[in-house]
Amino acid sequence: MARYPLNLPTQLKQEAERWAADQGVSLNQFIMWAVAEKVTSLGRGLDDPSFPRITYRRGSSGRPVAVVRGTGIRVQTPALGSRLWRLKPAELAREYGLARPQVDEALAFYEKHRGEIDAAIAAEERMEDRARA
Repeated sequence: MARYPLNLPTQLKQEAERWAADQGVSLNQFIMWAVAEKVTSLGRGLDDPSFPRITYRRGSSGRPVAVVRGTGIRVQTPALGSRLWRLKPAELAREYGLARPQVDEALAFYEKHRGEIDAAIAAEERMEDRARA
């Protein structure tokens, strides 16, 4: 891993520290997430401008995965919580430490991109099945 000294304006650093704490990660991890999201977004041109709170991050499989911007939470997580456990948006927000607008946008993104996300869920389930066998 390469080291890079970074100077941030004081207010930006304080805001980033608050967001990192809200996500339960270090400032360093939060900055790495933010840079990874931006680099992936620019490199792939995948982000849907209709959903500014959603971005793509390269998943462990190397494929891009839709996540709630600034978090490690995949869009499929609140979508499954809503679909399988019938959790309401306010309950999803509390459960995953998200703001209500983030949950609303994740659910709307899921509805618009259902085929892509359902395919990713199915692929993950197949990998889990193979690992169990």
